[in-house]
Amino acid sequence: MAEVGMRSGRRKRTGGVAAVTLVAAVGLLSGACSSSGPKAAQGSTTSSTTTTTPPTTTSSPTTTTTSPPATTPTSPTSPTTSTPKPPPASSPAAPAGLTLQQEAGQRIIYSYQGLTPPQHLFDLIRQGDAAGVIFFGGNISSESQIAGVIKQLRQAQAASPVHVPLLLMTDQEGGIVKRLPGPPFNSAKQVGESSNPVAAATAQGAAAGQNMSGVGMNLNLAPVLDVYRTPGNFLDAAQRSFSQNPLTVSQLGSAFIVAQQNTGVAATGKHFPGLGAAANGANTDERPVTLNVSLTNLRGIDELPYAAAVQNGVKLVMMSWAVYPALDGNHPAGMSSAVVQNELRGRIGFKGVTITDALEAGALQAYGSAGNRALSAAEAGMDLLLCSSGDPAQGDAAAASLVAGVNSGKLSRSGFDAAWGRVNALRGGVK
Repeated sequence: MAEVGMRSGRRKRTGGVAAVTLVAAVGLLSGACSSSGPKAAQGSTTSSTTTTTPPTTTSSPTTTTTSPPATTPTSPTSPTTSTPKPPPASSPAAPAGLTLQQEAGQRIIYSYQGLTPPQHLFDLIRQGDAAGVIFFGGNISSESQIAGVIKQLRQAQAASPVHVPLLLMTDQEGGIVKRLPGPPFNSAKQVGESSNPVAAATAQGAAAGQNMSGVGMNLNLAPVLDVYRTPGNFLDAAQRSFSQNPLTVSQLGSAFIVAQQNTGVAATGKHFPGLGAAANGANTDERPVTLNVSLTNLRGIDELPYAAAVQNGVKLVMMSWAVYPALDGNHPAGMSSAVVQNELRGRIGFKGVTITDALEAGALQAYGSAGNRALSAAEAGMDLLLCSSGDPAQGDAAAASLVAGVNSGKLSRSGFDAAWGRVNALRGGVK
């Protein structure tokens, strides 16, 4: 997530799988660009053409104008990775007989405040009305405490009509952005500046996965794949970016992803198409942000690590809430079919699950209620809706808006089914 004031068994083989796929990613992106000429109370992380028009807002957005010339990065050392397995585009065994309300619930990530989930959340899970739960620092007092909570949530899920695991997630990036005690300890920047960055990124990913799976979590909203531009900017101030070199970020991000996913914990690349150009204080959790980055630099710098991650089998991608005029000057990335469908899925070829950043983010103030925000994101092609305000009612409103969208025809039934089918396939692949 954008973080309010820094809040929030595959066969091994040696060789450069990540390096080979990195070369493919570089070819994909360079070819394209040459032809184009801790949230307040708890801390937070992050089809058809969008038809929802946001009302006029009087808030002044943060605009960052930064289009540095694409540099010629040096090739990083190849990590040893296992053969990536691309995530399925749809589920071959999506549960039959669910109501539309239950199907909508399969796209909602819920949150709560305090150490004990409310009864309403348990009821939603038992009824088959929730895809998963996100945990923040305020939900965790110790590893044993959160493991006990997760055991209860899993027991509720076992009684539901949806027979795949809940998605149980947090932000465990490393450095100052992590919710669960324990590893990974180093920040992304510390990894990038270490004596053996690839080994360090691999160790970080494995440690994150082992720590999370040890308490029953199965999805990490990490790593950050954004390429920071200037020292001390939004990402670099919290040391959340591996490097200013897009090839380095590509390789280290992919090493983290592969190592973590080998532990059974799904990884999330964030925040597409990239927040690396955001100035210090340009925080989408708090206010609208516009990044005036040229299409050449978006594709040649910012998107490069995402293409490499896709080649290496990343299971989820989180979208940014910033506006990118080079792609769509009227909508934040996660509300834009041009970014979600055309750029991420069409051009880069991602077939896994997309997830929004925090639905309550200040960048979305012009979009009104939680329900309207959820509908706009779903219209753009987003799969999972992250309702991380700490109030389960936010998730209920999001689910209700999806039901209403299908019934009114604003959401196509085929697109709706494809989205929750991808989510179901993801859930079927985690523990």
